[in-house]
Amino acid sequence: MTPSHKVSKARLGTYIASSTAGERYQAFVPPPLPPQPPLDSTRYAPLLEKAGLALGRLDGLVDAIPETKLFLYFNIRKEAVLSSQIEGTQSSLSDLLMFESDEVPGVPLHDVTEVSNYVLALEHAFKRLKEGFPLSLRLLNEMHALLLSRGRGSGKNPGEFRRSQNWIGGTRPGNARFVPPPPEKLQQCLGAFESFLYLDPAPYPPLVKAALAHVQFETIHPYLDGNGRLGRLLITLLLCLDGVLKEPILYLSIFFKNHRQTYYDKLGSVREHGDWEGWVEFFLEGVIEAADQAVITISKVRDQLAADKAKIAKAGRKGLNMLKVHKHLQKKPIASALDIAQELGITAPTARAALQNLESIGIVTEITGRERGKLYVYQHYIAALEEGTGGSPE
Repeated sequence: MTPSHKVSKARLGTYIASSTAGERYQAFVPPPLPPQPPLDSTRYAPLLEKAGLALGRLDGLVDAIPETKLFLYFNIRKEAVLSSQIEGTQSSLSDLLMFESDEVPGVPLHDVTEVSNYVLALEHAFKRLKEGFPLSLRLLNEMHALLLSRGRGSGKNPGEFRRSQNWIGGTRPGNARFVPPPPEKLQQCLGAFESFLYLDPAPYPPLVKAALAHVQFETIHPYLDGNGRLGRLLITLLLCLDGVLKEPILYLSIFFKNHRQTYYDKLGSVREHGDWEGWVEFFLEGVIEAADQAVITISKVRDQLAADKAKIAKAGRKGLNMLKVHKHLQKKPIASALDIAQELGITAPTARAALQNLESIGIVTEITGRERGKLYVYQHYIAALEEGTGGSPE
């Protein structure tokens, strides 16, 4: 038996024989974190250094741009869209913005409601952490209650840990791809999980800690619904709480979405073979890719805004109102003349004229075709923001 094989066996959890409706199955109970024996850091050390540099570049760029608050506002919504898409929703960032503007989205209402719930849960979590509330089981329950507050999942005990067996893949526990801990073991697993979050000093650097916590949460699968979305959100919460990020600017949903099968394989390898190092390597690759993509997106957004301001500058005197409307559209890129007039304290005809002028130079597009109640979209701006989440409105 090789040393590496011994390490793997020491990290394996246990299976508990259970049955439902006369069918027997095996439910998995993971060992508590941190893994024993400790991780072999030499396997992922180069990636850890590279990930730290990538995050440093991202943090530095966010500090330097005047549109930081706007970018955070939209980045949270982009994450909500991506994380919900992994669970099967069809919403795009444009659909969510339409919904938030009290307009009809282009997808079923329950899809966009699910994404909107995610935004509520995410913003609540960051507000609580800034107030000094600990990242705890209680906070997870608060987030879960918001996540499932409306639409699909609202009947699956929002804000409460499950009291029945769940499973992943298949139609029942007996043919499932994976069966998490049985209900009677749930509190034991969750108590150990929360203790790991509170360990001081932490046994591993923050990025590795976040990687370990994500897998453990997904393995425990403590809720009847919403585990995937909360587990992905947990990563960014930990990175902000541990000082790796100043702002919630990094999300891995797009990486997990683009590498879905590898993601599942890596989780399975941890559970079946104790290969935590392989998972950490994959996770760090995701951090690097997501950080680099965020830098590209910020640059594209800045370039788009600068190019459009330059176009408006050529419009002469009428450009003054166009610039005011353009600034408003950076926060609400889907708007009507009436919305803008009320927000900016100008007349509706003035707002309408500015929008028509912006349309004439290709900055906004009217999407309703109506004579009244026209709706304008800052399409190139949305396209830059939502890259990787689905198309912007035509």
